[in-house]
Amino acid sequence: MSFSSNKNLIRWAIILASFIIISLILWNTYIFSQNFKAEERKKMETWSFAQTEFVKEETDTNLDLTLKVLNSNTTTPMVVINTDGSLATYNNIKNFKDNDSVYVNKLIAQFKNENNPIEVFYKGNHYQTLYYGNSPLLNKLKYYPLALLLIILLFAALVYFYYSSSRNASQNKLWSGMAKETAHQIGTPLSSLVGWAELLKLENVKSEYLNEIYKDINRLQTITDRFSKIGSVPTLEKTNLIKATQDAFDYLEKRSSNHINFNFSAPEESIYVMLNTPLFSWTIENLVKNAIDAMKGKGNLDIEVVNTNKLVRIHVSDTGKGIPKQNFKKIFDPGYTSRKRGWGLGLSLAKRIIEDYHNGRIKVKSSTVGKGTTMEISLNRL
Repeated sequence: MSFSSNKNLIRWAIILASFIIISLILWNTYIFSQNFKAEERKKMETWSFAQTEFVKEETDTNLDLTLKVLNSNTTTPMVVINTDGSLATYNNIKNFKDNDSVYVNKLIAQFKNENNPIEVFYKGNHYQTLYYGNSPLLNKLKYYPLALLLIILLFAALVYFYYSSSRNASQNKLWSGMAKETAHQIGTPLSSLVGWAELLKLENVKSEYLNEIYKDINRLQTITDRFSKIGSVPTLEKTNLIKATQDAFDYLEKRSSNHINFNFSAPEESIYVMLNTPLFSWTIENLVKNAIDAMKGKGNLDIEVVNTNKLVRIHVSDTGKGIPKQNFKKIFDPGYTSRKRGWGLGLSLAKRIIEDYHNGRIKVKSSTVGKGTTMEISLNRL
């Protein structure tokens, strides 16, 4: 058996043992509370018997013992009602309102809900009814299992978050290492491409061809820069958000299908935010590519920049297949994808770029299955 299998087996054994121990504690607590409740019942039955003896008043010696029994109840709240409905006595109830019949009836109803009343007889006739509630100790004991469960749940939550954070840290370290290695691997052929482009320039190749080659080389350099920044805190600079969004939009529009109608709208004045332009353009690229995939390469794609007092919002809308409401948050989970191909990292990276690095927010603003989706990025403006 492998080490991983042994580790999982030990983990499940610990969980099972913990569950058994917790179940035994809860069961024994329940049994103890029921036994304690039965003891209180016997105590009140003894009290009712003493009350009967007190009414008889047969001898002074018996009366002394009877009074001792009647005064022994110092914890259990109780109310004694005569057969005609009048109040006979009460005990262990703070701020008792003996002149308020509504209050007394509510108290009796509460006690009846907690314990069955005890009837007091004298000479074979029903003389009084004893209503009693649970003692403070029994009430505390009743809530003990709930407190224990709450403590267990909190402990389980702490353990879960610890392992989840540890796992996420390991995954982040792995992805960061892969990203930096990818940037390193791209760097070598990229340098070669720059050299070949310079040779083509000496061969008097048409300038429009060379311009497109240089654009793609710059794009590769941007991608390399993006991957190299994963795992490190990027530098934010004061940037015109409209221009940064427009540049990313223009690049993608030129390299996308002619069956997609692109539309960009933004205020005329500049809007400045603290931005890392390469990472922000990566986010726009991921959103646009997801939109294109959702439309299967045909439809309308709109990017709108909306200015507010404190925030600037970027809306990326498509006319694709839409997202079910229950998946609005799942789409940002690492590894989640609705495509047959892909690793499901695009939106996860976009969320990290916007929320962790830029202190903004990214979410599904609205989506209707079969009609389309609008994604929203919110950033703090300067």
